[in-house]
Amino acid sequence: MTDIPQIPTPAVHSLDQPRTVLFLAYPHMGLLDLTGAQTVFWAASKAQAAKGLPGYRVVTASLEGGLVATAEGLEVGTEPLLPWLSEPFDTLVVPGAPEIIRTLPDHGELVAFLRLAAARARRTASVCSGTFLLAAAGLLDGRRAATHWAMCDALSQRFPAIEVDAESIFVQQEQVWTSAGVSAGIDLALALVEADCGREVAMTVARELVVFLKRPGGQAQFSELLKAQGEDSAAFDALHLWLGEHLGEAHLSVEHLAQQACMSLRNFTRVYKQKTGRTPAKAIELFRLEAARRLLENSAQHIEQIARQCGFGNEERMRLAFQRHLAVTPRDYRARFARSVPLAEIQGSLA
Repeated sequence: MTDIPQIPTPAVHSLDQPRTVLFLAYPHMGLLDLTGAQTVFWAASKAQAAKGLPGYRVVTASLEGGLVATAEGLEVGTEPLLPWLSEPFDTLVVPGAPEIIRTLPDHGELVAFLRLAAARARRTASVCSGTFLLAAAGLLDGRRAATHWAMCDALSQRFPAIEVDAESIFVQQEQVWTSAGVSAGIDLALALVEADCGREVAMTVARELVVFLKRPGGQAQFSELLKAQGEDSAAFDALHLWLGEHLGEAHLSVEHLAQQACMSLRNFTRVYKQKTGRTPAKAIELFRLEAARRLLENSAQHIEQIARQCGFGNEERMRLAFQRHLAVTPRDYRARFARSVPLAEIQGSLA
């Protein structure tokens, strides 16, 4: 085992030098977890260079250095990690691994290095299940954190001191950032670039990589209908399809869902919560929220009209639902994601 030195004093970044982003590599990490975020920083460096400004220096380091095999089989060249505990760097990024839940006990030395390296970094981030390594290092105690949706329960059970956010694309808690599954590392990296270099550079990167700029951290990881179909809820598949067609009914209630499912209200409420993990009332709100998101992205309808069409009744109720689940307003969501934003709505959002 490598001798672990005492923690050095964190270095101060010079504004006229590239920011060093240190990626912590280890066997069987996810390839896209690593390279997706790295590509964002590479593209940001090109955008900064075009303006005569410093960008990023991306470094991949592992415990021993040398070639490290990813989960997909491709080997990645790495530097030894030990020298970086005395060299200056700005940001530490930890990719995830598909088998991290099973292999976490094998990463004791890696976690020890991570704890020291994070103390030297201005900020620390994880991609996908890399959150488990941050958690094992004690960096997430008392904080809210994201990870791949399929691993949220395991993260919560193994590290009860963490407030696990099963919905968000990424989460920032002070100097610690965590993100959801795999490609969400791109969203996270774009957010870090925007924080460092401004929105214009982040937009340039997003256009070059042909990705959204940027899915807000609070955006749901995937559609509610897809999520419902992937759970132990096959008995309610027909109900969910019916629900999607009747969201605009102002008086849609849990009683209506129970009748449609041919169940008593009491039994329906109990079984639905058991099978889907949420109450029927919460399901109605989330399905309405998703329908509103699609209309905001793809239609030119006014927000008040969308609120009524999706069953919220009025814009204020829809706004509260968006704030509660996505941490953005409907106007802000439309400004970020609409394919064609009506001029009136743009003016309204700036009012």
